[in-house]
Amino acid sequence: MTARAADRTRFDRATAHLDAPLAIVDLDAFDANADDLVRRADGKPVRVASKSVRCRALLDRVLARDGFAGLMSFTLAESLWLARSGFDDVLLAYPSADRAGFAELASDPKLAAAVTVMVDDPAQLALIDEARGGGREVVRVCLELDTALKLFGGRVRVGARRSPLHSPAQVADMARAVARRPGFKVVGIMAYEGHVAGVGDAVAGRPLRSRAIRLMQATARRELAERRAAVVRAVRAVVPDLEFVNGGGTGSVQHTAAEDAVTEIAAGSGLYVPRLFDNYTSFSGRPAALFAQPVVRRPGVGVVTVLGGGYPASGAPGPDRLPVPYLPEGLKYDPQEGPGEVQTPLLGSPADDLLVGDKVWFRHAKAGELCERFDTLHLIEGDTVTATVPTYRGEGHTFL
Repeated sequence: MTARAADRTRFDRATAHLDAPLAIVDLDAFDANADDLVRRADGKPVRVASKSVRCRALLDRVLARDGFAGLMSFTLAESLWLARSGFDDVLLAYPSADRAGFAELASDPKLAAAVTVMVDDPAQLALIDEARGGGREVVRVCLELDTALKLFGGRVRVGARRSPLHSPAQVADMARAVARRPGFKVVGIMAYEGHVAGVGDAVAGRPLRSRAIRLMQATARRELAERRAAVVRAVRAVVPDLEFVNGGGTGSVQHTAAEDAVTEIAAGSGLYVPRLFDNYTSFSGRPAALFAQPVVRRPGVGVVTVLGGGYPASGAPGPDRLPVPYLPEGLKYDPQEGPGEVQTPLLGSPADDLLVGDKVWFRHAKAGELCERFDTLHLIEGDTVTATVPTYRGEGHTFL
């Protein structure tokens, strides 16, 4: 029996009493993935990206482990909710225009001490000031550095379009703008190198493309390491008591951790290991989060139909954004239909061994987005469900 077949046996046995659709997290794999992130971080704390988990029980679980410290959130409303729930170190990874949230933040000492907001433009500071109302708490601020690799005088850009702050001088000027404005304090710098951390460098069946990606990423890592160090020096000249410099992502943990200027690493997808993280030479993880759909039809030889399953992930549309049938091995989509809103035909010889009511297990393309489809996660240890816990959605929150 292959390892995947053994996993299917475990998952089917653990959930035999549960009707699909359902979602699980294999805690043995989750914990092993957490250990691997800590190993690759090589002594630097890992800040957990909450958008890749979206379940408070699992955020608690991973933060209780050595090597993890703090959360990286994705909206201000989520940040405040997490802080009110007892998480005391929440870095908001994206700028916000949530005026009501800023009014609450600026008027509550506990929230203001726990939450750090992201800025890269003086206009964001003005919006926060306008939203304060009577709130007088100092707002903790993190500056975001644009990590994009610019070539040929800037005519070619590789990397996400995020912050406008690219050079050390630009980031230092932003730090001075914050320092001049009462009610704000710069406490950190963040730089997310998504073109390194979030792009697989071993694309199946594409050796030339894979080599090109590896060459690009090696160049990008060298350029960013030098520029990030210069940015930190420039900002520390303005803010000597800078608390943290955050960088990285699941796909670049060990590379980012090797930079002296970086004090902590961000990662989250590496806990669940969705399908987009299968194509890396730098690490391999164990799929920990899966969902099951029930077989509801047997249209013919080599075909079964499952209920639903059309859960595409965000990003540029393409086949890599779709979930994949995972267990039993050997099933594939009908190219004329793909994963459907209400039903999904699956082709392959394993279909002939499936009965109506059996479960087919899928992996989502991205990590936390799976939790936008399910209210609960069934936590499995060995071949037993040991707990059922709510996702953000199950607690009544869909922050985006």
